[in-house]
Amino acid sequence: MIKTFVKLLILSVIFVSCKVGPNYNRPAVKSPDQFRFAEGAQDSTIDLRWWELFQDDDLKKLINIALVNNYDVKIAASRIDEAMYIVGYNKAEYWPKLGYGISGARGQDNVPGSGVQGPFNDFAGTANLVWELDFWGKYRRSTEAAQAELLATEYGKSAVQIALISAVAETYFLLLDYKSRYNISIKTLESRKESKRIIQERFNKGIVAEIDLNQAQIQEAIAEAAIPLYERLVAQTENAMSILLGSNPGEIMTNKNLVDQPVPPEIPTGVPSSLIERRPDVLEVEQLLAAQNARIGVAQAMRFPTISISGMLGAASSELNTFFTGDAFVWSVGAGILGPIFEFGKNKRRVQIERERMIQDSLYYAQTVIQAFREVEDALIEISTLEKESQARIKQMTASQNAAKLSKERYDGGVTSYLEVLDSERTQFDSELAASNTYQQYLNAYVKLYKALGGGWISEAEMKEAQQNQGRQK
Repeated sequence: MIKTFVKLLILSVIFVSCKVGPNYNRPAVKSPDQFRFAEGAQDSTIDLRWWELFQDDDLKKLINIALVNNYDVKIAASRIDEAMYIVGYNKAEYWPKLGYGISGARGQDNVPGSGVQGPFNDFAGTANLVWELDFWGKYRRSTEAAQAELLATEYGKSAVQIALISAVAETYFLLLDYKSRYNISIKTLESRKESKRIIQERFNKGIVAEIDLNQAQIQEAIAEAAIPLYERLVAQTENAMSILLGSNPGEIMTNKNLVDQPVPPEIPTGVPSSLIERRPDVLEVEQLLAAQNARIGVAQAMRFPTISISGMLGAASSELNTFFTGDAFVWSVGAGILGPIFEFGKNKRRVQIERERMIQDSLYYAQTVIQAFREVEDALIEISTLEKESQARIKQMTASQNAAKLSKERYDGGVTSYLEVLDSERTQFDSELAASNTYQQYLNAYVKLYKALGGGWISEAEMKEAQQNQGRQK
């Protein structure tokens, strides 16, 4: 028995050396030689914790809280654990399945000529082995797919983290912008209340017409209406930030004004092809593609017969007092082949289905890569144009503030009408709001670029690996 089992074991080792199905090769995706709007360095420097370049302790604190408490990150971490269990589940198919069976029965056979006199007993206890040999690589390909999906979930978590960090930063700068516009509205309302008070006194004395008073009242109401608008936007943005932090909606404390937020230093974008190696969402899609490639092998293996080894070792007796004697010893070893003959093309179609899914995933991978190129280009042009736009907005704001001051002086001196004052104040208010909004968009353009480049290493292990890679490049 032992010699027979050893022979079968040796044959099984030889059998499992075969593995049908295509091996994975990354699809070729043509990338541009350089980004169109990249003006800075084109090296491959890895920016560690890029959000720290904004030099804002409040922002750092919010990001650290989000990385720990955000529910999307927790879900992504749970998916990694699930994928690890799936890998272990598939690997278990490599090995024999061991089981046991215990039975006992008592009965009577009344069939004439059976030779059985009176009631009889039947006791059995066996250890059973069944081993389906992975001759065609079905289980190994299935494990390949599970391992690729495990890597995909790990890259997926990194993608979630980068998206979360970017969302926190973007929401933070938007919150600072709304608070800035809220304060501008309050300041403008106070100024217009004072202007209306002066006009009211002049109107009471008959110095100015009622139309001037009405215009002053209109401008006061415009500024007054802006306050609840930005108060609402501040609260809603704080609520959005709270969700990112994994907490109930509430107030977000900030200690820095938007205008005091420095612009981060120049960003080395690297060569476009580096995105394929760096962006976690691209790497995630590639691993899903590799998993689908392995499933083709699984489908092909199912077209061939399954080869299995079985064995049984135990005891069987009609009486319990003889159950453990040598006469009760039973065993068996066997092998079997079970395969399809004709299933009306079902097995062939199964392979074709998986191949078509592979084509779809390949196209989706290529689409993800070129979308990554586009996001970098969009962020680069946003930074370039918003920098110029922000500078122009600041010039416009400075000039409008001076013009409003001069218009009041001219009106008080009787040189011009109140319409000029109204127009200057309206332009000043609009330009201050626009300057705040544009600077917020400028800062967030940097956030978009970091996200598009796949920047931002999260864990300490990733940071150490990135630093080691930098050391080797030097």
